[in-house]
Amino acid sequence: MAKYFDVHPESPQPRTISTVAASLRSGALIAYPTDSCFALGCRLDNRDGLERIRSIRRLDERHHFTLMCVDFAQLGQFVQLDNNVFRAVKAATPGSYTFILPATKEVPRRLMHPKKKTVGVRIPDHTVTRALLTELGEPLVSSTLVLPGEDEPMTQGWEIKERLDHVLDAVVDSGDCGTEPTTVVDFSGGGPEIVRRGAGDPARFE
Repeated sequence: MAKYFDVHPESPQPRTISTVAASLRSGALIAYPTDSCFALGCRLDNRDGLERIRSIRRLDERHHFTLMCVDFAQLGQFVQLDNNVFRAVKAATPGSYTFILPATKEVPRRLMHPKKKTVGVRIPDHTVTRALLTELGEPLVSSTLVLPGEDEPMTQGWEIKERLDHVLDAVVDSGDCGTEPTTVVDFSGGGPEIVRRGAGDPARFE
């Protein structure tokens, strides 16, 4: 049964955030709010959590997982950026964008695209998410919470708790969050390629 954490959207309770971070360090898989919509998240080294995300969403090995990072310094540890890409990504963060980039050796191979050796990264503009990432001290491996056969992501914490109670360890709810997935921009081929149009304005990459 998943624990349910009700977090203030603008002033997250430090004790609650600390409790959620501790559960992640102990191997938890959580659902949590972001500036685009709810996401599933676990630690980088949580193999079981990763497989549970794959199972919940029925993802194949070509799916790009996203490393949710607290700031640009952290993001830069996990992906390779040349000067042009650096400027483009930095100008759009924090925000509702996911960037696909070549992974560094810091990224476990199981998280990379099997052929391209790429991974998704993003820096969210959401107070609760950023508080949790700061407390955790490392990125969260994340995937948008869209269930198989459904077109829209889940947006209500109570509904997530109700429907996924048996497969999650915790649900973090801070009220309304985004309802549209991020805009995904692939820089792995050099120039920007918009893979998915979503919450972030794609015009800057066209």
